[in-house]
Amino acid sequence: MLKISRVVVISILIVTQLQVWAQNNTNSPYTRFGYGEIADRSFAAGRAMGGLGIGLRSGKQVNPMNPASYTGIDSMTFIFDMGVHVQRSWFTDGENSQGNYNGNLEYIAMLFPVHKRIAFSAGILPYSFVGYKFGETVDNDAESSNIFSGSGGLNEVYAGLSIDIWKKRLSLGANVGYLFGKIEHQQTTSFPKGSTAWSSVNMQRVKVNDVKFDFGLQYTHPLSATQQVVVGAVYSPAKQLNSTSYNILQVGSLSEGGYVEADTIVNQRFDLPNTFGFGVSYTKNNKLTIGADVKYEEWSTAYFFDKNDSFDNRLRVAVGAEIIPDFYNRNILQRSRYRAGVHYSNSYRQAMIESKRYGFSEYGVSVGMGIPIRTGYSNDENRSLINVSFEYVRVQPELRTMVKEQYLRLTLNLTFNEMWFLKRKI
Repeated sequence: MLKISRVVVISILIVTQLQVWAQNNTNSPYTRFGYGEIADRSFAAGRAMGGLGIGLRSGKQVNPMNPASYTGIDSMTFIFDMGVHVQRSWFTDGENSQGNYNGNLEYIAMLFPVHKRIAFSAGILPYSFVGYKFGETVDNDAESSNIFSGSGGLNEVYAGLSIDIWKKRLSLGANVGYLFGKIEHQQTTSFPKGSTAWSSVNMQRVKVNDVKFDFGLQYTHPLSATQQVVVGAVYSPAKQLNSTSYNILQVGSLSEGGYVEADTIVNQRFDLPNTFGFGVSYTKNNKLTIGADVKYEEWSTAYFFDKNDSFDNRLRVAVGAEIIPDFYNRNILQRSRYRAGVHYSNSYRQAMIESKRYGFSEYGVSVGMGIPIRTGYSNDENRSLINVSFEYVRVQPELRTMVKEQYLRLTLNLTFNEMWFLKRKI
């Protein structure tokens, strides 16, 4: 049986993967709009089950999608969770195509009980990603080029509490998150050396530092001694962000008489939307889990650069399942967890083309497995897991001439689940 030193693995992963955090997680041209690509907040099992989380309740993983889930943890348990991913992406507009590789640290989180009816979780995870570069060369006497590029994104540090308020059936929870980061968009117009025209760089930058809140509840209804149904709901209130935007224009080379104009704008409005979510799951202990989520985000009323006509409301639907062939079998393949799921969503972002706005839809299918490992001195070989998931995503725009996107994504997650609060007897 595979045995892993908890301290060694955690230390190595933190040191090596924190260097990856700042790298771009996407090359999508659609991240030019809004806050970019919104990150998936599902962890471990939920990721391979279509991105579920609202109705999932498990004592073996962290689930910040619904903070009410934290009280599902065993009173003697400490969980440390970390995820990374790599992806291959393809982009095409019918005439041109491009392929890229990306990788990033997904999240770091922990979960532990502070009372027999209260549990605490904290961690850091991405909120959005921006990363693109595209442009054209204008065929004229000057042969100028016009390049658009962008980078950055928002991250969130959160801390959450969950309280069991009624007979281990009804739990309430809340996360307080600190949202921070910057997004940069740049337009570079260049002319060949020797031209009398001056090149220019026009940069638009947004910096965000603010607090956000997420609330959740879960109700567990037992069907038998080994079967239960969980119903969950989440709500994140709309938020006007504390932000500062900058416009920076550089014309020509400063050493050759060029100049820079910079404006700092502190009163432009940037919002997060009201978000509502509902989820349900059926579980047969150590055998089967089936779940479904629906999430709705009211982006159409959210302001961005002082305008609220740039976004569309977003709906996301996911369905998934997990099966364990034989939880108590000594064969590692028999007691591993096998998962699959599908999801659909429309984008809150819209591209402006010929004075009209066009959106796009996202379709995804995922499969994965959770492999039990032995860590430290734990006698329960099924507590800690290596989780692997493969996901295929297709982005289909409304307009045929817009860029179509495809992604093949591999996610690796390590969940260290230890009975650190257990008093051992000799």
